[in-house]
Amino acid sequence: MNEPQENMQQPSRRAILTAGGVALAGFAGAKLLGEVLKPRADVFIARNQNYDGTLVPTIRDALAACGLAPERFRGKRVLLKPNLVEPTRLVPHMTTHPTVILAAAEVFRTWGASVTVGEAPGHVRDTEMALNESGVAEALHGEKLRFADLNYEEVAWRVNRGRVSPLKGIYFPRSVCEADFVVSLPKLKTHHWVGITCAMKNFYGTLPGIKYGWPKNVLHHNGIPETVVDINATLPNSLTIVDGIDCMEGDGPIMGSLKRMGLILVGSNLPAVDATAARIIGLRPERVSYLQLAADRLGPIAEEQITQRGENWQELVSPFKILDRPHLRDLRAEATGPLVS
Repeated sequence: MNEPQENMQQPSRRAILTAGGVALAGFAGAKLLGEVLKPRADVFIARNQNYDGTLVPTIRDALAACGLAPERFRGKRVLLKPNLVEPTRLVPHMTTHPTVILAAAEVFRTWGASVTVGEAPGHVRDTEMALNESGVAEALHGEKLRFADLNYEEVAWRVNRGRVSPLKGIYFPRSVCEADFVVSLPKLKTHHWVGITCAMKNFYGTLPGIKYGWPKNVLHHNGIPETVVDINATLPNSLTIVDGIDCMEGDGPIMGSLKRMGLILVGSNLPAVDATAARIIGLRPERVSYLQLAADRLGPIAEEQITQRGENWQELVSPFKILDRPHLRDLRAEATGPLVS
């Protein structure tokens, strides 16, 4: 091996510093590009809301603030999906209020869309009973709105686009498959397994009971967080209008107690809306299992990636009561340390 020549030029200190500067600039540029390319979303919050017939302008303005212009819906088929999980007139805060459904329907109809309301209640086979007990049947009849019984419609199979759970594909009812937009109209509630049920979890009710049973244990056995993400990934275009006026805390989503919040949340990205709702009720979205899986896959959940429209969520925080279980305590905003599985 030849010895190096003594007169061989060595890199100068300036050259080394210059090269280092270029490398650092490249690294900083890549980091900045990474930040720019992270998904972003708008979430609108309205406070002081009531079930008194004044929700139409709130919903209309909220959709516009989130970039959802009327032209996008003209001539389109819009399916409104409320939460009618196990309705009873004794617990109206368990299900989506009929006034929210009618207000959303009026907005989209005014914008030239064809509107259908559809639901596949997961706990009751008698959909007519669910409609009557929730007060939705009378509301829809009064406005001549079509209802699609998603539990019993003919179905079509769609490849699982999320591929988080073991499911190869998902059966959806005809009305879901034919919709241009599926709008989640959830009730904001706690959930005894995953902490919160809101826009994303509400889409469990798009899957037909004739394929998945009552309750939908096929989905549960394949993982609730995983199937929530897969369903949302496989649905047509979606957005959400959250009934956060009269909510449920404690032993949700069925046996909890009333929590009055007076809020409407709107957005076209469901993970971002659910993450904002979680912060409002005192939970850390990055610790909510289905939001962990959805983060930056279906949308942002980090606060800095969500542009707040309307009210600031920080001013609306009112922690919901939750069951005293380790996996739920770990979701609290003040929780630290590793999660309990």
